[in-house]
Amino acid sequence: MSKKPLNIVILAAGKGTRMHSNKPKVLHEIGGKPILAHVIDCAKSLNPQKIIVVYGYGGEIVREAFAYENINWVNQAEQLGTGHAVQQAVPYLDDDANTLIMLGDVPLVDKTACESLVLSANNQLAILSFKKADPTGYGRIVRDNDLVTAIVEHKDATEAQHQINEVNTGIMAMPNIYLKNWLSRLSNNNAQNEYYLTDIVALAVESKVAVIAEITQDEWSVTGINSKIDLSQIERVLQSRIALKLLQHGVTLKDPARLDVRGTLNCGRDVEIDVNCVFEGNVSLGDNVKIAANCVIKNATIAANTKIAPFTHIDDAAIGENSRIGPYARLRPGTILQSDTHIGNFVELKNAQVDIGSKINHLSYVGDTTVGKNVNIGAGTITCNYDGANKFRTVIEDGAFIGSDSQLVAPVTIGKNATIAAGSTITRDAPADALTFCRAKEQKTIVGWKRPQKIKKPD
Repeated sequence: MSKKPLNIVILAAGKGTRMHSNKPKVLHEIGGKPILAHVIDCAKSLNPQKIIVVYGYGGEIVREAFAYENINWVNQAEQLGTGHAVQQAVPYLDDDANTLIMLGDVPLVDKTACESLVLSANNQLAILSFKKADPTGYGRIVRDNDLVTAIVEHKDATEAQHQINEVNTGIMAMPNIYLKNWLSRLSNNNAQNEYYLTDIVALAVESKVAVIAEITQDEWSVTGINSKIDLSQIERVLQSRIALKLLQHGVTLKDPARLDVRGTLNCGRDVEIDVNCVFEGNVSLGDNVKIAANCVIKNATIAANTKIAPFTHIDDAAIGENSRIGPYARLRPGTILQSDTHIGNFVELKNAQVDIGSKINHLSYVGDTTVGKNVNIGAGTITCNYDGANKFRTVIEDGAFIGSDSQLVAPVTIGKNATIAAGSTITRDAPADALTFCRAKEQKTIVGWKRPQKIKKPD
């Protein structure tokens, strides 16, 4: 990178009329985060001295969406062109710095191409270009051998210039000492009555400052989003690139075209992912994890050798190794499962901590609950954690057995190795090593009762 300080100006003021949405264009999402967030992330990776975002349509909504970022925000109240947009950022530009101009609607912008542009911009104007089979609508790069002499907008181009297929991306870099002078000299004497940033090329040539264009081969990295069609196309490009990286790292994808990663997905060795799975936020899959079809997993850690059956939803949860989850299970925020746990079909857990070897295999809701080791919770069990105003906690200690169709009314503790008879509604603590049932008006405990032992089948 250049030894000069770097300022980055991101142009993000457009309304995006063709999006047919009340939401500002740059807040529509690609890969689970706003378009503009992708551009800001690339900008931050270049280690600039400052980032300036020029915003307009949507106003404070855009700013509020990035309140956590260290950004200088500049409002372009009137949409008078790209040159006018950059003019709004002039008070924030440092005289001794270079500026890289980026576009807020180009989410796949390439860091390497931007780095190269900045390196080329110490004493000249460096432009990023690409060759377009059908350049209609794009500004043409006019060259004299290796140097650029002008960028001509499509509506202002001559018939001969319309034949040029090298086009401008809008991404460029230059020293601020030049940029400030050129911006002050822009005019709107053109077909659109706008201040074109591209007119600084002619001003650079007039000032005998060299203008170069670096051609990128990755058209998607410079493609802006102007419609929902563009949004969907770039989403698939991003997802295909994510899938390719996963495949290169040894992940088995049953169909790379049917995968959506809307955040970060880290995978160990020999991970397998079936079709139509969605990963959101930060997800980590340990070695030999198997994810079956149609799962949605968000902000989760899944340890080695765990199998997730189809149609399982996991949100803000951690799962220990050698566990079995689903199908049709739902793990809600705060769920922590230790190793060798089994969570079966149509089981919902919320803010539940389940210790080693415990099983909740069928049709149960376990919320705000601490489950000990080697507990078995039968089908249809509900921990009644909410009284209509407050949440309370249930504790099920090691070795307990909860019979089917039981309701545990919190706050309540089920003692170690206790057994709750099927169909019971438990409203008071159940003692350890005893059978507790409640099928009439009162709850009873049989002290000394022994749980049936499994009969070993003959070999």
